[in-house]
Amino acid sequence: MWLDINAYVGHWPFHQVRYNTCRTLLERMNQFGVDISVIANMNGIFYKNTQSANEELWQEIRSERRFRDRFIPFAIINPSYAGWRNDLKICVEKWGMKGVRVYPKYHDYEVTDPSLTELVQRARDYGIPVAFQLRMVDSRSRSWMDIAYVNGKASPQKEWTVKSIVPVVKAVPDAKFLILNVANGIFVDKGGDMELFRKAEIVFDTSGRQVSNLGNLLKTYGNGKFAFGTHSPFLDYLTGMLRIAALREAEADDNVRALVRSGNAKRILGIV
Repeated sequence: MWLDINAYVGHWPFHQVRYNTCRTLLERMNQFGVDISVIANMNGIFYKNTQSANEELWQEIRSERRFRDRFIPFAIINPSYAGWRNDLKICVEKWGMKGVRVYPKYHDYEVTDPSLTELVQRARDYGIPVAFQLRMVDSRSRSWMDIAYVNGKASPQKEWTVKSIVPVVKAVPDAKFLILNVANGIFVDKGGDMELFRKAEIVFDTSGRQVSNLGNLLKTYGNGKFAFGTHSPFLDYLTGMLRIAALREAEADDNVRALVRSGNAKRILGIV
């Protein structure tokens, strides 16, 4: 079984994307043999009120019976926006969404913001994971209208690394976290931070370029820390699959491969 923990529907304002509806994404999933995808509506990254995007996603999944069996919806929540607590309640309790995605850079707040800590705590209490998308698109070729997070003299902000979210993991160490599309530094400092990440309920997806040496990462973080993810429709399906298929027998047996294909995702999502 293949369970993709990192996919989207919706529109990207800076360039055209394909396979970005439930219907066309499902066609793509069938083409590559993916059984289930965790999806969010990327419109929520740009809407002032992210709840409008969450409702769009809920309505789209309800539009066809087959979508309910193949898609797991995540809400996009902006904890700096008034009313987010009620939005979260509706998304989880009424619409049955199984996780939250947050975008501090796009929604203009710090990872140390108390509102984000509260959101993670509330997600923990619901038993659902919070997903941090470390990169949406390569900032080196970004639109001039996109957020300025290129590392350079004109922009003091840098693209995120895994170290960027250490503060929130420390603040709520008993929460569940997904770390998606790790394009830059995947390692945290040896010692306390590494031990924290090994003990915490954290799962990385396989889409980011820093996951190219998956065998070494399994050895470093543990067999329960990685899960198949595509970052569709921005990235391809085969890269994440090939990283799992290329694992040598000394790096991962059939049981470990099964964990990365779907077992670890099922665990953190609470799927029996």
